[in-house]
Amino acid sequence: MVEVDVAVLGGGPGGYPAAIRAAQLGLSVAVIEQGRLGGTCLNVGCIPTKAWVQSAHAMKDAHETFAKLGVNVPTVELDFAQVQKNKDEIVDRSVNGVGGLLKANGITVVAGRGQFTGAHTITTDSDETVTFKNAVIATGSSPTRPPVEGIDGPRCVDSTGLLAIEAVPPRLIVLGGGVIGVEFASVFSHFGSEVTIVEMLDHLIATEDAEARTELERAFKKRKIAQHLGARASRVEEAADGVILHFVDASGAEQQVEGDVILVATGRRANVEGIGLEAAGVAFEPTRIVADEFRRTSVPHIYAVGDVAGYWQLAHTAFREGEVAADNIAGHAIAVSGAVPRCIYTDPEIAAVGLTEQEAIDQFGKDRIRIGKFPFSALARAAMFADRTGFVKTIHETTLDELLGVVVVGMSATEIINAGVVGIDSEARVDTIGDSITAHPTLAEALKEAALMGLDRPLHWPPAKKKAA
Repeated sequence: MVEVDVAVLGGGPGGYPAAIRAAQLGLSVAVIEQGRLGGTCLNVGCIPTKAWVQSAHAMKDAHETFAKLGVNVPTVELDFAQVQKNKDEIVDRSVNGVGGLLKANGITVVAGRGQFTGAHTITTDSDETVTFKNAVIATGSSPTRPPVEGIDGPRCVDSTGLLAIEAVPPRLIVLGGGVIGVEFASVFSHFGSEVTIVEMLDHLIATEDAEARTELERAFKKRKIAQHLGARASRVEEAADGVILHFVDASGAEQQVEGDVILVATGRRANVEGIGLEAAGVAFEPTRIVADEFRRTSVPHIYAVGDVAGYWQLAHTAFREGEVAADNIAGHAIAVSGAVPRCIYTDPEIAAVGLTEQEAIDQFGKDRIRIGKFPFSALARAAMFADRTGFVKTIHETTLDELLGVVVVGMSATEIINAGVVGIDSEARVDTIGDSITAHPTLAEALKEAALMGLDRPLHWPPAKKKAA
């Protein structure tokens, strides 16, 4: 039997930061994990997919960019076995790193699938019992499949299954145009697959800023990634040399597309079943464990963080939620707050934080919202990278000139957006951004320039033409 102050059920991005923070606060901690440490993110999510993204970027560079920069690569071949080896090495290094951190912080790791057997006990399938004063539930989420006939066939895989393939499919069908779907579509397009996306909504990444999603759809069209938007899958049929996805298009017509593999990327669902929540007395719903802003559940000494808490499905929010839960267990009263960056690792990259333009208009009124938009095409640094795609966009309201949102499309968007996070968290005025001294030449200059555009003070863009009286 293991007796601790804090038991953490799940060793992913919500669980292991909770464990480390609790240990830092002087509490004894055990992490119960049924698989490898790191959860979905490190093993079959963020880390391996972004390793693939980097290989995809390298393919693009070899095919397109290097020649522009005067570097000739006579032949370009994808060594997919090496792509997989590189991905696996990065994952292993990350997982081992988490194990080392837990060990260094004196945290006990209990291997096995755990479930609550009471309000103060967790028992694993290896008959290990952990008794605790407090607990953090960080069981994450799992891919879901829509109720489509034939969707469970052998050629229909989720993201985990796709990461394990041994060869690049000549034809990939992606069912779902959300973040996961578009990232894999972008990767496999560069890997040489013929890619088709079938999405039920009218746009890819439909919840993002309208200009960002338009830019992505345009880029995908240019790369010959087929997009069937407003389309609903009806059934999947096995074919002699592949699989056929039948769907009804936006006009109501029956359509079909044939491929070698279908990636089912239609969302994820919180892992609330089979972990003994009833025995612990913890209230839950099919999509989440009910938890407040402190991530406390209906049982005061039990907390829930990350995907299972149902607020966001992002590793970086889970990190923070885990820290907050540990702090609150130690007697603080800290709420989860702050601006949340939204990053999409496509080509071009897309990142945003705060309100979209439409959300800002809905909240403040169109007359009080100003937009600044600066294209990467006007940046010397973008030209040096031989990739001038995209823009930076600032959104602010005119009463206090407060920055409300930032949208970045293009190279290094997911790096640049962090400046926007700090700006919004600190309630910065847009002129604070515009008057900042930004390193030159950099891609990040576009954020300053966008702010200046929003203030009608452009430095490196022609002034807007005056409207006729």
